[in-house]
Amino acid sequence: MKRHSASAALFGEACEVIPGGVTSAARKVTPPIVFRDGEGAYLTDADGNRYLDYHAAFGPVLLGHNHPEVNRRVAKALRRAPLSGAGVSELEIEVARRIHRLVPCAEKVQLCGSGSEAVFNAVRIARAFTGRPKIIKFDGCYHGTYDSVLANSSRASPMASQARTDGSKDQLCRLQPGSAGILPEALTHTLVCAYNSLDEVQEALDANRDQVAAIIVEPVAHNMGCVLPRPGFLEGLRALAASHGALLMFDEVITGFRHHLGGYQTLCGVRPDLATFGKAIANGFPLAAIAGRAGIMDHFSTREGGDTYFAGTYHGHPAALAAALATMDILENQPVHERIFALGDRLRRGLAEIHARLATGATVAGFGSVFITYFMPGPIENYTDALRNDAGRFLHYRRRMIERGVFLMPTNLKRGHIGFGHTEEDIDLTLQIAEDVLKEM
Repeated sequence: MKRHSASAALFGEACEVIPGGVTSAARKVTPPIVFRDGEGAYLTDADGNRYLDYHAAFGPVLLGHNHPEVNRRVAKALRRAPLSGAGVSELEIEVARRIHRLVPCAEKVQLCGSGSEAVFNAVRIARAFTGRPKIIKFDGCYHGTYDSVLANSSRASPMASQARTDGSKDQLCRLQPGSAGILPEALTHTLVCAYNSLDEVQEALDANRDQVAAIIVEPVAHNMGCVLPRPGFLEGLRALAASHGALLMFDEVITGFRHHLGGYQTLCGVRPDLATFGKAIANGFPLAAIAGRAGIMDHFSTREGGDTYFAGTYHGHPAALAAALATMDILENQPVHERIFALGDRLRRGLAEIHARLATGATVAGFGSVFITYFMPGPIENYTDALRNDAGRFLHYRRRMIERGVFLMPTNLKRGHIGFGHTEEDIDLTLQIAEDVLKEM
C-alpha cells in the first residue's frame, strides 16, 4: 500500500486557498496525489512514490516528461526571444509555416494558448464567414469550456445523454448545459446529434436549413474514451456540410500530432474547412492552433479588413513555440508514431487476451497510442453506448492500478496514452500488473 501522507497534507493546504484544491475540475482524483517530478514515462509524487504514467496530462506529453531536447530549445528561446506584445516573432512564423506544410487544411494558421480558446475562435469565425448562427456538435464530445459547445459533454455533464432516451426527435429538447452560469440563450443555436449517425445530422440540417454555420466533431471521439468513426461517417459529414453550405470543423486538439503529424484528417483523407489543435503539439507546453481555408481565416481581425476579433496577450509565447518546433522536429525525424503505435497494439492485444481469459466481459478499445478498457460488452459507437460502462468497476480497477504504480486517470471514460518514453518492458509490466489486479477484483 502506497503512502500518501505528504500529498494529503499538501492537498489540504491547497484547499485553503484554491476552491476544491485543484485549478481544473478535470484534475480531481481520489486519493489526491501531488506530483512533484516527471521524467520520461514516469511520475514521482510528494511521498516519493513512482508511477508508470499513462495519463500524460490528458495527452499532451507525447515524447515523455522533461524531454531533454524540448527543454533545451525552450531554455534557448527564453534566453533570446522576448514576449514583445507587438508585431510577429520569427518563432511564430516558423511554427505557422510548419503547420501549413504538415496539415492538409492549413492554408492559413492562427496561434493561441489552449484548445478551448482555439474552438471558441473557430466557432466565431465560422459564424462570421457563413453569416449563420447555428452549430451542430455530437453527444459526448467535449470541445472546451466555451458556452456554445459546453453541452452534452462526457466531461462537463456525464448524465447528459439520458435525455436522449425519451425518443424525442426534437434536437433542442436533448440539450443539456454542462455548467451552471451558462445562459440559455448561449445554447439556443447549438444542435446535438449522436456520434456516428449521419441520419441525425441530415435531420438537423433539414430542420434548420440555411441556419447551420458549422458541424464540429472529434474525428475520433476521445472524450468518451476511444470511439472510432464508422466507415463513411466523416466522409458523410464532409458531403452533408458541403451540400448545405455549412463548414466542417475537426476538433483535433487530441488527435492532432498524437495520431499523425498532419492530424487525423491525413489518415482518414477527409479535409475539413477548419481544424483546431493543441495538447501534443508542444509536448505539454501551452500552445494551440486554428488552421483552415484562407478565405475563412482571412476574416480574423489580425488582417486588415477582417471582421472577426482575435487577440490574446500570450498568443505565440516563445517558450511554447520553441517546444512545438522541437516536438515537430522529433516527430518528423524519429520513428515516434511507428513506435507508439506498435506499443499501443502490444498493450491492447495483451489486455484483450487477459480479459478474454478471465471472462470479465470487458471491451478493450483504442487507436494508435490511445487505449481504454470499457467494463462492458461492445461495440461502442456513440455516447449512449459508452454510458453503459460500469463506472464502479472502471474506477476500482484504475485505483488498484495506481496502488500498484501504474497511473491511469481514475475518472470514468478517460483514455490512456502511450508516449515515446514508454518501452516494451513498461508495456509488459503493465500487463502483468493489470492481470494481478483483475484477478484480485
